[in-house]
Amino acid sequence: MGPPAFDDAFLHDLDALFAWRRDVRRFRTDPVAEAPLQACLAAAHRAPSVGNSRPWRFVRVSDPARRAAVVESFGRCNAAAAAGYDSDRAAQYRTLKLAGLKEAPVHLAAFCDVVTETGLGLGRASMPETLAYSVVGAVQCFWLAARARGLGVGWVSILEPAAVTTILAVPETWRLVAYLCVGYPVEEHLDPELERHGWQAEDRRGCTLVER
Repeated sequence: MGPPAFDDAFLHDLDALFAWRRDVRRFRTDPVAEAPLQACLAAAHRAPSVGNSRPWRFVRVSDPARRAAVVESFGRCNAAAAAGYDSDRAAQYRTLKLAGLKEAPVHLAAFCDVVTETGLGLGRASMPETLAYSVVGAVQCFWLAARARGLGVGWVSILEPAAVTTILAVPETWRLVAYLCVGYPVEEHLDPELERHGWQAEDRRGCTLVER
């Protein structure tokens, strides 16, 4: 069986998928069925990884007490982040909704197993950080698969990694890469949330191709 032929219609839809992959903070509380969630995780497992190491470790956080502890960590970090801005910017920061931790029906923590023996260390001796990059690739695959199924994903970075590791009682050799909120979005929009609410204007400098 040969490789698939991706026609123009597919490429159009793929571009639309990239465009509609937004960081969601506003979730409906409707439960997410197990089948689409497992399909998204299967997509994550197809991600590229350095030396075929597959270092990602996903943890579904369902226990209410653990979730509450994660929310407390977010609260501490969020308050500290606001304090780092001048008064006007801090006031604006406090108006932003930066996580859907209380509403999202699914919480997933993505860890990197930094001592994984899979792949026998191939390809990462000179750049060990590529293990974590591999986890990021898995998160992106999960995210696109979720969006294709009508699910939204929010990546919460305003957390204490060590605290989350302790809260979830995972091995000390697992490093937190992403904490994801997953569920059905309250609203759909193409523009990033931070642009919509006046935090920053569009910046396309990172889209510039530099020649050397």
